[in-house]
Amino acid sequence: MSSPHLNRSLVLEAPMRISDGAGGFTRDWQPLGVLWAQVKPGSGKEAAAFAATVSRVPLKIIVRAAPYGTPSRPVAGHRFREGDRLYHINAVAEKDAHARYLTCFAEEEVAS
Repeated sequence: MSSPHLNRSLVLEAPMRISDGAGGFTRDWQPLGVLWAQVKPGSGKEAAAFAATVSRVPLKIIVRAAPYGTPSRPVAGHRFREGDRLYHINAVAEKDAHARYLTCFAEEEVAS
């Protein structure tokens, strides 16, 4: 097995709930750190959403593994940020038998 080419710097972010002072909350994103990654796009699709059209592109994002429970280990519900681009993580699995890398199954959504 060849090692992935980790050539893109992505910021891993986790959602956090912030009280809005009126009994509700808003969601904000907290940076957890920078991870080097290989991003592999899949085939995209287009769908209608709230009077607009959005295109969704599935991605496989490969990063170095980190132990369970550490902030640098991505989990479903987190997202990666690359400049203005956002990649929402749907699932995470170990890429190899030695658990050296993780594959994050993510999706980028872009208004078209």
